[in-house]
Amino acid sequence: MVGPNSLDIPKPTTTIKFLCSYGGKILPRYPDGKLRYLGGQTRVLAVDRSISFPELMLKLAELCGASVSLRCQLPTEDLDALVSITCDEDLGNLIEEYDRAASPPSALKIRAFLSPPKSIKKISPPPSSASSSSSYGTAPISTPRSPAPVPVTRDHIHHRCLRQIAPQMAFQKSATAAAAAASAGKVPYCAYHANGTPGHIYLIHNGNHWQ
Repeated sequence: MVGPNSLDIPKPTTTIKFLCSYGGKILPRYPDGKLRYLGGQTRVLAVDRSISFPELMLKLAELCGASVSLRCQLPTEDLDALVSITCDEDLGNLIEEYDRAASPPSALKIRAFLSPPKSIKKISPPPSSASSSSSYGTAPISTPRSPAPVPVTRDHIHHRCLRQIAPQMAFQKSATAAAAAASAGKVPYCAYHANGTPGHIYLIHNGNHWQ
Protein backbone atom coordinates (compact mmCIF):
# COMPACT_ATOMS: atom_id res chain seq x y z
CA MET A 1 0.00 0.00 0.00
CA VAL A 2 1.10 3.52 -0.70
CA GLY A 3 1.60 5.63 2.40
CA PRO A 4 -0.41 8.80 2.85
CA ASN A 5 2.73 10.93 2.96
CA SER A 6 3.81 9.80 -0.51
CA LEU A 7 0.72 11.33 -2.05
CA ASP A 8 1.67 14.74 -0.68
CA ILE A 9 5.05 14.85 -2.55
CA PRO A 10 4.61 16.95 -5.71
CA LYS A 11 6.03 15.44 -8.84
CA PRO A 12 8.13 17.44 -11.29
CA THR A 13 6.05 18.78 -14.11
CA THR A 14 6.76 17.72 -17.65
CA THR A 15 7.10 21.31 -18.87
CA ILE A 16 10.19 23.51 -18.72
CA LYS A 17 10.13 27.24 -19.31
CA PHE A 18 13.11 29.09 -20.71
CA LEU A 19 13.27 32.84 -20.07
CA CYS A 20 15.17 33.75 -23.24
CA SER A 21 16.92 37.13 -23.47
CA TYR A 22 18.59 38.23 -26.70
CA GLY A 23 19.66 41.43 -28.45
CA GLY A 24 21.02 43.08 -25.27
CA LYS A 25 24.18 43.10 -23.14
CA ILE A 26 25.18 42.04 -19.64
CA LEU A 27 26.44 45.18 -17.88
CA PRO A 28 27.11 46.18 -14.24
CA ARG A 29 24.31 48.14 -12.62
CA TYR A 30 24.91 51.52 -11.07
CA PRO A 31 25.64 52.09 -8.17
CA ASP A 32 26.18 48.61 -6.65
CA GLY A 33 27.90 47.13 -9.75
CA LYS A 34 25.72 44.03 -9.84
CA LEU A 35 25.37 42.49 -13.29
CA ARG A 36 22.10 42.97 -15.13
CA TYR A 37 20.91 42.24 -18.65
CA LEU A 38 20.14 45.54 -20.36
CA GLY A 39 18.36 46.10 -23.65
CA GLY A 40 17.13 43.55 -26.12
CA GLN A 41 14.08 41.37 -25.65
CA THR A 42 13.06 38.64 -23.19
CA ARG A 43 10.55 35.98 -24.22
CA VAL A 44 9.30 32.76 -22.63
CA LEU A 45 9.63 29.41 -24.38
CA ALA A 46 7.80 26.42 -22.86
CA VAL A 47 9.05 22.99 -23.94
CA ASP A 48 8.69 19.41 -22.81
CA ARG A 49 11.21 18.15 -20.27
CA SER A 50 12.24 15.34 -22.59
CA ILE A 51 13.20 17.69 -25.45
CA SER A 52 16.53 17.01 -27.10
CA PHE A 53 19.22 19.60 -27.61
CA PRO A 54 18.84 19.81 -31.45
CA GLU A 55 15.06 20.28 -31.09
CA LEU A 56 15.57 22.99 -28.48
CA MET A 57 18.05 24.88 -30.69
CA LEU A 58 15.60 24.67 -33.59
CA LYS A 59 12.84 26.26 -31.49
CA LEU A 60 15.22 28.98 -30.27
CA ALA A 61 16.20 29.77 -33.87
CA GLU A 62 12.51 30.11 -34.77
CA LEU A 63 12.04 32.39 -31.76
CA CYS A 64 14.90 34.74 -32.73
CA GLY A 65 14.68 34.37 -36.50
CA ALA A 66 18.31 33.21 -36.80
CA SER A 67 20.73 30.60 -35.51
CA VAL A 68 21.92 31.31 -31.96
CA SER A 69 24.21 29.93 -29.28
CA LEU A 70 22.78 29.08 -25.84
CA ARG A 71 24.16 30.04 -22.44
CA CYS A 72 22.24 29.54 -19.20
CA GLN A 73 22.48 30.84 -15.65
CA LEU A 74 22.80 28.25 -12.88
CA PRO A 75 20.30 28.64 -10.02
CA THR A 76 23.01 29.43 -7.46
CA GLU A 77 25.31 31.58 -9.65
CA ASP A 78 25.36 35.17 -10.88
CA LEU A 79 25.46 36.37 -14.48
CA ASP A 80 29.25 36.30 -14.52
CA ALA A 81 29.25 32.47 -14.51
CA LEU A 82 27.05 31.46 -17.42
CA VAL A 83 27.21 27.89 -18.69
CA SER A 84 27.35 27.10 -22.41
CA ILE A 85 24.91 24.40 -23.52
CA THR A 86 26.20 22.53 -26.57
CA CYS A 87 24.83 18.96 -26.35
CA ASP A 88 22.19 16.71 -24.77
CA GLU A 89 24.45 15.98 -21.80
CA ASP A 90 24.81 19.67 -20.97
CA LEU A 91 21.05 20.13 -21.21
CA GLY A 92 20.38 17.15 -18.89
CA ASN A 93 22.86 18.41 -16.27
CA LEU A 94 21.26 21.86 -16.38
CA ILE A 95 17.79 20.45 -15.72
CA GLU A 96 19.13 18.40 -12.78
CA GLU A 97 20.69 21.50 -11.23
CA TYR A 98 17.35 23.34 -11.38
CA ASP A 99 15.50 20.29 -10.00
CA ARG A 100 17.79 20.14 -6.95
CA ALA A 101 17.47 23.87 -6.32
CA ALA A 102 13.65 23.87 -6.58
CA SER A 103 11.94 23.34 -3.21
CA PRO A 104 9.39 22.00 -3.64
CA PRO A 105 9.81 20.91 -7.28
CA SER A 106 7.67 22.92 -9.62
CA ALA A 107 7.67 24.12 -13.18
CA LEU A 108 11.27 25.04 -13.90
CA LYS A 109 12.15 28.49 -15.19
CA ILE A 110 15.62 28.47 -16.69
CA ARG A 111 17.31 31.79 -17.39
CA ALA A 112 18.76 31.61 -20.90
CA PHE A 113 20.83 34.10 -22.89
CA LEU A 114 21.01 33.84 -26.65
CA SER A 115 23.69 35.31 -28.91
CA PRO A 116 24.75 34.93 -32.55
CA PRO A 117 27.10 32.00 -33.13
CA LYS A 118 30.78 32.72 -33.62
CA SER A 119 31.70 33.01 -37.30
CA ILE A 120 34.30 30.64 -38.73
CA LYS A 121 37.35 32.48 -39.97
CA LYS A 122 38.48 31.64 -43.46
CA ILE A 123 42.12 30.64 -43.84
CA SER A 124 43.77 32.63 -46.61
CA PRO A 125 46.34 30.88 -48.82
CA PRO A 126 49.98 31.60 -48.04
CA PRO A 127 51.54 34.43 -50.06
CA SER A 128 54.18 32.07 -51.47
CA SER A 129 51.62 30.23 -53.62
CA ALA A 130 50.26 33.50 -55.03
CA SER A 131 53.73 34.74 -55.90
CA SER A 132 54.62 31.43 -57.57
CA SER A 133 51.45 31.48 -59.68
CA SER A 134 52.14 35.04 -60.80
CA SER A 135 55.67 34.10 -61.80
CA TYR A 136 54.36 31.45 -64.18
CA GLY A 137 51.94 33.90 -65.79
CA THR A 138 54.56 36.42 -66.92
CA ALA A 139 57.66 35.75 -68.97
CA PRO A 140 60.95 37.09 -67.63
CA ILE A 141 62.27 40.19 -69.39
CA SER A 142 65.82 39.76 -70.67
CA THR A 143 68.03 42.83 -70.99
CA PRO A 144 70.35 43.05 -74.00
CA ARG A 145 73.98 42.57 -73.16
CA SER A 146 76.70 44.72 -74.66
CA PRO A 147 79.36 42.79 -76.61
CA ALA A 148 82.42 41.89 -74.66
CA PRO A 149 85.41 44.13 -75.41
CA VAL A 150 88.03 42.57 -77.66
CA PRO A 151 91.38 42.44 -75.88
CA VAL A 152 94.04 44.55 -77.58
CA THR A 153 97.27 42.64 -78.02
CA ARG A 154 100.71 43.83 -78.87
CA ASP A 155 100.59 42.26 -82.37
CA HIS A 156 97.32 44.06 -83.07
CA ILE A 157 98.86 47.44 -82.23
CA HIS A 158 101.89 46.70 -84.43
CA HIS A 159 99.66 45.75 -87.39
CA ARG A 160 97.66 48.96 -87.09
CA CYS A 161 100.83 51.03 -87.03
CA LEU A 162 102.14 49.36 -90.18
CA ARG A 163 98.89 50.06 -92.06
CA GLN A 164 99.02 53.72 -91.12
CA ILE A 165 102.72 54.24 -91.81
CA ALA A 166 102.86 52.49 -95.23
CA PRO A 167 101.01 55.20 -97.25
CA GLN A 168 103.15 57.89 -95.64
CA MET A 169 106.29 56.12 -96.77
CA ALA A 170 104.94 55.88 -100.32
CA PHE A 171 104.24 59.60 -100.27
CA GLN A 172 107.79 60.31 -99.12
CA LYS A 173 109.15 58.20 -101.99
CA SER A 174 107.03 60.06 -104.56
CA ALA A 175 108.11 63.38 -103.10
CA THR A 176 111.76 62.34 -103.34
CA ALA A 177 111.29 61.32 -106.97
CA ALA A 178 109.69 64.66 -107.74
CA ALA A 179 112.58 66.54 -106.19
CA ALA A 180 115.07 64.52 -108.23
CA ALA A 181 113.19 65.25 -111.45
CA ALA A 182 113.09 68.96 -110.69
CA SER A 183 116.83 69.07 -110.09
CA ALA A 184 117.39 67.30 -113.41
CA GLY A 185 115.57 70.08 -115.26
CA LYS A 186 112.41 68.15 -115.93
CA VAL A 187 108.94 69.56 -115.67
CA PRO A 188 108.21 70.26 -112.01
CA TYR A 189 105.34 68.48 -110.35
CA CYS A 190 104.22 67.67 -106.83
CA ALA A 191 102.61 64.64 -105.23
CA TYR A 192 99.88 64.46 -102.61
CA HIS A 193 97.19 62.15 -101.27
CA ALA A 194 93.63 62.97 -102.35
CA ASN A 195 91.00 63.02 -99.51
CA GLY A 196 93.22 60.93 -97.27
CA THR A 197 93.07 57.90 -99.59
CA PRO A 198 96.27 55.97 -98.95
CA GLY A 199 96.14 53.92 -102.19
CA HIS A 200 96.18 56.82 -104.72
CA ILE A 201 98.94 59.38 -105.37
CA TYR A 202 98.28 62.27 -107.76
CA LEU A 203 100.94 64.17 -109.79
CA ILE A 204 99.95 67.71 -110.86
CA HIS A 205 101.43 69.71 -113.70
CA ASN A 206 99.92 72.99 -114.99
CA GLY A 207 96.38 72.00 -113.95
CA ASN A 208 96.62 68.48 -115.43
CA HIS A 209 97.08 65.52 -113.21
CA TRP A 210 97.95 61.94 -113.70
CA GLN A 211 97.21 58.96 -111.48
